[in-house]
Amino acid sequence: MPVLWLVLIILGIAAVGYVLGRSRALASAGGDSRRLHSLPGYYGANAALKSIVPAAVVMVVWLLAQPLYVTSVVSDMIPETSIAEGSSLGLVMSEVRRTAEGLDNAVGLGLMTEDFARNARADLGDITQRLRDAGQIVTSEVTQPIMRAAQQFRVMNATGNLLMTGVVLVLAVVGMLWGMRESGAQFRARNVVESGILALLVAAASIAILTTLGIVLSLVFNTWEFFKLYPAADFFFGLEWSPSFSGRGGSSELGIVPLLWGTFYISIVALAVAIPIGLFSAIYLSEYASPRVRAFAKPMLEVLAGIPTIVYGLFALLTVGPMLMRVFGDDGLGWMQSGTAVMTAGLVMGVMLIPFVSSLSDDIINAVPQALRDGSYGLGATQSETIRQVVLPAALPGIVGAILLAASRAIGETMIVVLGAGAAARLSMNPFEAMTTVTAKIVSQLTGDSDFASPEALVAFALGMTLFVLTLGLNVLALYIVRKYREQYE
Repeated sequence: MPVLWLVLIILGIAAVGYVLGRSRALASAGGDSRRLHSLPGYYGANAALKSIVPAAVVMVVWLLAQPLYVTSVVSDMIPETSIAEGSSLGLVMSEVRRTAEGLDNAVGLGLMTEDFARNARADLGDITQRLRDAGQIVTSEVTQPIMRAAQQFRVMNATGNLLMTGVVLVLAVVGMLWGMRESGAQFRARNVVESGILALLVAAASIAILTTLGIVLSLVFNTWEFFKLYPAADFFFGLEWSPSFSGRGGSSELGIVPLLWGTFYISIVALAVAIPIGLFSAIYLSEYASPRVRAFAKPMLEVLAGIPTIVYGLFALLTVGPMLMRVFGDDGLGWMQSGTAVMTAGLVMGVMLIPFVSSLSDDIINAVPQALRDGSYGLGATQSETIRQVVLPAALPGIVGAILLAASRAIGETMIVVLGAGAAARLSMNPFEAMTTVTAKIVSQLTGDSDFASPEALVAFALGMTLFVLTLGLNVLALYIVRKYREQYE
């Protein structure tokens, strides 16, 4: 049974439980709701929750565990002799899944019966032709080990889905009956329902934490696998980045230093653009602009934060790059060889970061009490002197925190770098040369044609882990500065 149908049936059972639980509670009180401990709706909600929650928990756990179990069992069926040189068990399992899907489609289209699809002694040539007719296999014959594994894969998935459907429906019905049985006049339904809702809210709040933990663990485990295949010292201190994918010959040099240099260099150029423009914009909006101008200018400035980064990347590629080439290229100063360079990506990224610096700094400056300004004016200071000597020093910790958060955003940017900075990993001080960053190489390594178990693919996780640690450190530093040096005003 499809999962959507199963969910709809569970919701239907819960709706029936709500109606019956509420009716049973009223009946136990002789139709007088004043004799009930809780409102009638709480008794129905109690039955509905007991129908949904256990069934939903079991279904989610089952859906997560079944693919892992089936894959583990089926992969043990594949002999090592069936894994071709240059291939891997993961690639073979992908072929098994495609073959199983082909069998399902062929059965659904009527090209073969279910018994024929499960027949381990069926002619492989006939099965391959029928799979081709179903639009699944178009390149090669299906081998006997892959066919047996695909048949077992289908059988185990079908059996597991059937068992899951039965267990989930039984739990839903039992939960409904349990809730109805509790629907007596003296049952504290409100307390139970509110405790259940609180538990659901805690579970929802825990999803973000568990998701973060899952991301970190996936990075850690795959990074560990990478360092089993490639020396950590060469990765962290290597000065060359030249991956050679499997089957193309040569050995890979996977030093992260050129990528880190490109990341920081482009980020520095971006911050050099964003900090003065964003900070001056914040000072103008908070100290000089009239309410009418501020009401118009600030939303327009923050529109920059809502533009997709791919649009910024196209802007860098089609507008900023050619514009810089006319000034610094062969027709101008001769410093620039192509439109993709550090300066191109840095300028556009700086424009993207302006609203981050401006909006945060504006809020921080506005948080400085007006009494400090009034005291400065009372001592004879001008408005500019008050801003320089009173307002900005008081807001400085928050402004530094905003700049560090903008730096974290710059370090993690991808599309602007891919389209505006090029793909060359090099150590150079020339801002008019093409360079690349850690994020751009993560994309390129995971979209290559190498084996996922090779260092050339696993290095993406090591790059991601390094970037995660760097951005986390910047965020922690920003929070530390804000909290340590923040002024407390009455």
